Amino acid sequence: MTTKRSFSPQDKVAIVRRHLVESVSVSDLCDELGIKPTQYYAWQKQFFENGSIAFERRNPKNRQQPSRDQKKIAALEDTLRQRNEVVAELLQEHVQLKKELGEL
Repeated sequence: MTTKRSFSPQDKVAIVRRHLVESVSVSDLCDELGIKPTQYYAWQKQFFENGSIAFERRNPKNRQQPSRDQKKIAALEDTLRQRNEVVAELLQEHVQLKKELGEL
C-alpha cells in the first residue's frame, strides 16, 4: 500500500529549483521523491505561471488602500444621507406652504 506524500509549496519550489539550477534530472528527482514525472512537470508549469508574483511590489500603503476607500465611501454615504434628509424636509415644508396658500 502506497501512502500519498504531501509537499509544501516551499518543498515544491526547492524541487523545481534542484532541476533548473542544480541540473538534477527529472527522473532522478522523481525516483528520489517517489513522484511521477507528470507531477513534477505540473509543479514546474505552476511555478512559471505564478512566478510574476515574486516580482510584484509589496507596498504597505496598498494594503491600507481598501480601508481608506471604505472610510471615504462611508463618509460620502453619510453626507448623501444627510442631504437627502434636508431635501425631504424642504420638500415637506414646500408642500405645506402650497397647501396653506391654496395652490394644492
